[in-house]
Amino acid sequence: MNKGDLLYAGKAKSVFLTDDPSRLLIEFRNDTSAFDGEKVEQLDRKGAVNNRFNAFIMQHLEREGIATHFDRLVSDCESCVKRLEMIPVECVVRNLSAGSLCRRLGVAEGQVLSPPTFEFFLKNDALHDPMINEYHAQAFGWATPAEIDVMKAQTFKVNNVLKSLFADAGMLLVDFKLEFGRFGNQVVLGDEFTPDGCRIWDAQSRKKLDKDRFRQSLGSVVESYEEVAARLGIDLEASIAS
Repeated sequence: MNKGDLLYAGKAKSVFLTDDPSRLLIEFRNDTSAFDGEKVEQLDRKGAVNNRFNAFIMQHLEREGIATHFDRLVSDCESCVKRLEMIPVECVVRNLSAGSLCRRLGVAEGQVLSPPTFEFFLKNDALHDPMINEYHAQAFGWATPAEIDVMKAQTFKVNNVLKSLFADAGMLLVDFKLEFGRFGNQVVLGDEFTPDGCRIWDAQSRKKLDKDRFRQSLGSVVESYEEVAARLGIDLEASIAS
């Protein structure tokens, strides 16, 4: 597989075409941004850490019966994935109150949510990813009722699988976002799962181990990502098969 032209460059990842029309190459960069790009920095090692982290999580989900776009690691910062027609809707699950939920509802951080809450957001940077519901998704043609059902069911399944994974490593999976896309007639998990797109706390101290360290200028951002990886048993130095 040969790397082709740049298809899309986001805040922290670049997506390239390949000589296989059904596959793309995702490059995880060291770029780190928050507040819709108002705060931007380069953090050494972050791209490589997130690439390995994402590969580990996607492979774990595949073993648990959740279809993903991930194929294989290609290099320290690159992965080969299936080319999806992305659905422009983000699925968010919250197990504890944090972030925008606290700001919107005026609730204290860290409350256990039972049952976990589920929210849809429109993936649109210009509009700051507004919150929507399934009626909006259907009415504007972003997703069909059947696709919505699959995305919700798969998101809750991911939550059950990963809550257990993180709990076994002494961590709380506070919340996360997922994106899905169409691959043929199947809806599969796309994009990424890294500490950039979720909140992870130490179960005892509630120390933040995710991108909030960058948002809140707490320092040790990549070091915290590496700590999470180590606790999960992710080998960040393993050789990559050619």
